[in-house]
Amino acid sequence: MATRTGVVCSAHGQSFVKVSQVVTSIPPSYLAQFREPVGYLDFARFGPPAHAVVELTARLAERAMTAGPSTVDDLMRQEARAEAAAARLCGAGAGNVVLLPNTSTGLFGVALGLAGEVAVSPAEFPANTYPWVRAGRARVRWLRPGPVTPESVRDALSDEVTAVSVSAVDFHTGYRADLAALREVVGDRLLVVDGIQGFGVLDEPWSAADVVVVGGQKWLRAGWSTGFAALSDRALDRLSPVLSGWTGVVDPGVFDGAPHPVAPGAAAWSVTNPNPIAAGALATALELVESAGVPALHERIVERSDELAEAVRSAGGTVAAPWARRAGILSFTLPGVPAQVVGRALARAGVTATARSGRVRLSPHASTKAEAVALVAAALRPLRG
Repeated sequence: MATRTGVVCSAHGQSFVKVSQVVTSIPPSYLAQFREPVGYLDFARFGPPAHAVVELTARLAERAMTAGPSTVDDLMRQEARAEAAAARLCGAGAGNVVLLPNTSTGLFGVALGLAGEVAVSPAEFPANTYPWVRAGRARVRWLRPGPVTPESVRDALSDEVTAVSVSAVDFHTGYRADLAALREVVGDRLLVVDGIQGFGVLDEPWSAADVVVVGGQKWLRAGWSTGFAALSDRALDRLSPVLSGWTGVVDPGVFDGAPHPVAPGAAAWSVTNPNPIAAGALATALELVESAGVPALHERIVERSDELAEAVRSAGGTVAAPWARRAGILSFTLPGVPAQVVGRALARAGVTATARSGRVRLSPHASTKAEAVALVAAALRPLRG
């Protein structure tokens, strides 16, 4: 089991927890939860859920099928369970977390509620560009293309910039943003983080961000239509909860025909009651992450990524990410071999990967076995020029 100790740090009045840890092994009970094929290396696209997630989903659906007087109220308790687990993992107060069906919904909520200018890279995954372009309230200041670094953000800042939005992990290359350094550079502005490609497997100072938006279908392995947003007190003070519905008010169950005041905390960002079955799935997935420990999961993923990188280099390939700031995504090219050709060769060998934008992307999880590396090496060897 991983052990962790926290040290409270601050930057420009924003406190966050910098974590140090002593990492040991992942509990066998965690690894026994998964049964994806040996060659499945596409967690950056979708993470096959755990046995416990699937079993709870089935149990809750069966309870819904045989509904009685207390069924709805009982099912809705899954929301508080999921919010509490998310708050623990990202270092937020329970009142600062709201459940969402996906990352895009959370980012659109922030974009609709933000005034001023937002700095964002055009190379972000589109879920982190369209909200800023389409919402129409905040103006967009485009960062220079490439990894979002403290230097690139510093060069773009002005008095008009009120927020910076960045992915914790770049979906193209696997580059891991330095959230603590970005917090320093951003200063009193809002730091918005799309955490879907790293939350649950990266031991980051998530509380350095003012907004963390996470979808649960990838590295968290909670299934589709699961997710959450964690908002700092500063974000709650500065953002208007425009994308908010009848559940985002005080006394939502009192139907008196009058508009109610906005609810305190992140509850103000609620549009309607979440799917309680999805909430239960998310809670279960988050608790499984806690049982293994994020540092231990990250250590195992980095180990597999290192092995896969060696297999790629042995075949003459080039790894795209700056290796000092890697996460779980390994993006590569083979000189003279189109990415789609590499992708088809991997598929024939039983490897599930993503080939797009001229690169092939491998993304292992902690449950990925060493045999997956051998499959990749065998598939790439005949392609070497």
